[in-house]
Amino acid sequence: MRDVPDYWRIADDVIADVKSKKLRPGDRLPSIADTRATYDVSHGTVQMAYARLEALRVIRRQQGKGVFVTDPKTWMREP
Repeated sequence: MRDVPDYWRIADDVIADVKSKKLRPGDRLPSIADTRATYDVSHGTVQMAYARLEALRVIRRQQGKGVFVTDPKTWMREP
């Protein structure tokens, strides 16, 4: 298996959780500190993962409230 950057792996895990419905629209993602501890990565790596997810419209950030899953209908293509 080819190595992928940690931030890509984190983003892929979130996307997989949304697709499998472990995460649903409106669910709050763990804090950066919690995600950092789960994956044993730096703060910047989690920020990059969340930035990637935001660019893909998988999540939305709300200042002072957290990071939330968006409706997959807005970003996920049907097979």
